[in-house]
Amino acid sequence: MSIHHINKNNFEAEVLKSDQVVLLDFFAQWCGPCKMIAPTLEEIAAENAHIKVCKIDVDEDPDLARMFKVTSIPLLVVMKDGQIVNQALGARPKDAILKLIP
Repeated sequence: MSIHHINKNNFEAEVLKSDQVVLLDFFAQWCGPCKMIAPTLEEIAAENAHIKVCKIDVDEDPDLARMFKVTSIPLLVVMKDGQIVNQALGARPKDAILKLIP
């Protein structure tokens, strides 16, 4: 499965109404730690069909960043049935990211 790029126009359909567990990555193009975890998120997306991996660029979509009270990036947010079930701030290894998923 590939990574989904989320913005305010597709957020409800792709995230809130998803029947899968959603892993949101709040990132920015200029963020070093965000770039460090990008390949790991690609791997997670490719290896786990039951997880929908989504990226939200905080510079392009500040409204969503505000909605999730993003103050630092990368911020990983896990959602299930439209609700936040877990989150973690900062770059993490693959096994630590997978432990966030219910």
